Amino acid sequence: MYLCFGCQINWLVIPTSMDLVNLLQFPFMQRAIAGAVLMGILGGLLGSFVTLRQLSFFSHAVGHAALVGVVLGVLLQLNPTWMLLPFTLVFGVVVLYFIDKTDLASDSVLSIVLSGALAIGVILTSLVQGYRGNLMRVLFGDILAIDATDLILTLFILVGSSIFLLSTLRQQILLTLNLDVAQVQGIPVQVYRYGFVILLSLAVAVAIKAVGILLVNAFLVIPASTAKLMSHHFSRFLVVSVIVGSTTSMSGIVVSGLFNLASGPSIVLVQFLFFVAVFIWVKLKLKPA
Repeated sequence: MYLCFGCQINWLVIPTSMDLVNLLQFPFMQRAIAGAVLMGILGGLLGSFVTLRQLSFFSHAVGHAALVGVVLGVLLQLNPTWMLLPFTLVFGVVVLYFIDKTDLASDSVLSIVLSGALAIGVILTSLVQGYRGNLMRVLFGDILAIDATDLILTLFILVGSSIFLLSTLRQQILLTLNLDVAQVQGIPVQVYRYGFVILLSLAVAVAIKAVGILLVNAFLVIPASTAKLMSHHFSRFLVVSVIVGSTTSMSGIVVSGLFNLASGPSIVLVQFLFFVAVFIWVKLKLKPA
């Protein structure tokens, strides 16, 4: 057995409070934390309705199909973010239209469209010449690389989502709980459905840079699912989901910076561990003495 006394394993080094203070002095870290909080709030807010309306597979499909938009941006020598936003928006609306206009089950339509989009994305990826680092960053996320434009976009989508959902909260709740009753009461169901899909698609687009295509669905689903374990009252559930999304995102960024880990997976890992802890706590609390 060989011992390597001179080797330094960076990720095993226990960070101190001074390491955290020094880390927070870097502008990129400040932007990352601000972006994590904004995206966490956005993910918690939209994720609440995603889980209750059983749209998890929809956001999963939109996130993975976004690879086509990213590769098109690279091939056309455009900023992938500016190509990603309109692509996910159009894709989300078109998929919802297909679901409404066919007799197939929604999961079948989503599987078909997702498979086709992924096939196109992989083929287009093979056409990219030279350095492909941007594509890898999109797959796995790098919130430490976000800039002021990304923060402004996230804030804009967050404000728009908050206004749309909170100003029509009663209608949104009724639409979530019973679609038929909402239609009978004269609520413009299709307007609200397509409006929500537009916001969800844009949220997926901005979150991809933070957590990557492979993990973006978890970013929306895990905080809301954790909040659902903690509260069954809708208003409290919504607030708890936002709090969980923002705090776990910020914690994931800090963990990523201190231990030199990938930022996107770190955020999702913290969210997952918190979900497991809450799940165990709830089960122990409900266990008869």
